[in-house]
Formats: sequence, C-alpha cells, structure tokens
Amino acid sequence: MTHTKPRVGAPVGELSFAATHGGTITVGQPKDRWTMLFVYRGRHCPRCKRFLNKLNDALPAWTAKMDVVVVSADTAEKAVADKEEFGWDFDLCFGLTETQMRSLGLYVSDPLSEAETSDRFAEPGAFGLTPDGTLMLVDISNGPAARPDLEELLDGMIFNIDNNRPVRGTA
Repeated sequence: MTHTKPRVGAPVGELSFAATHGGTITVGQPKDRWTMLFVYRGRHCPRCKRFLNKLNDALPAWTAKMDVVVVSADTAEKAVADKEEFGWDFDLCFGLTETQMRSLGLYVSDPLSEAETSDRFAEPGAFGLTPDGTLMLVDISNGPAARPDLEELLDGMIFNIDNNRPVRGTA
C-alpha cells in the first residue's frame, strides 16, 4: 500500500478511540480548544516511554493551551499496564486501527518478532488540530528514533494559537 500524507488545511475527519479511563475520545470534531494528538508505537517501544514520560512532565503547560490525546494500536490490557506503570496523566487511548493509521498518513510496521508485539502498529506521529478539526500541523516518522522536540513543539503551537497563524505547507 502506498503512503499518503495527511492534508494540512483540511479536516482530519472524526476519529474515535477507546480510552483507558473507560470512555471514548473523539478527535477531529468541532470543539472549543485545539487538540494535540500523539501516536506512539505501543507498549513494546522503550523510546516511546521516554518520549511520553517527557510529555507527562510537561503536561500542565500543554493542557493550559490545548487538549492532549495519546493513542496506539495496543490492546486495552497493554495500554492500562502502561498507564499504571508510568502514571501518565494524559488521555491514553488504544485500539488505533490500520484504517485510522492510514487516514492519518502514518507509517505502519509489522512486528519483527513475537517478542516485540503480535500485530501491525503505527510509527510515531504528532498532529495539531484546530478547534474546528482542521489539521494545522503534522509530524510523522517511519521509525522510533525520530521524534519532535516537545519543548520546541509546544512553543510553536502556543505561537500558532496565540497569533492565529495560517496553516503552512499547503502548496
């Protein structure tokens, strides 16, 4: 299957994810705040844990400006185990489908072995969504080593929000 980029400046469409708190979180629908959606590889990825621990440490600064949602293709059991082990405060979701991965333009990987995980999973991605569900910013990687700098990303998102900056990269 070919890899397609998500279209900045266009709505991402509603994406619903089951959350570890027992409810469902939907992104891409109109709301009163911006949303930052982070996709991580899953419980098997130690680099994801380091990244998400840093996100959790900075979470109050993030949530002062926008909602933060984190999702993987993991099962409920794996997501709950991560949430309990690391004590993350952000909304942690699970069950990201391959169709949802592809709609976001994410790279999709097969596990290298059963020791890694048993099913296909998404490589990392970060998506900034305006209150009307438009994709403002996208950062995707084809592997675990390339991640946005969270401090720089937050600073840029705050600048975009406070200054009502237009979507870039549409040409």
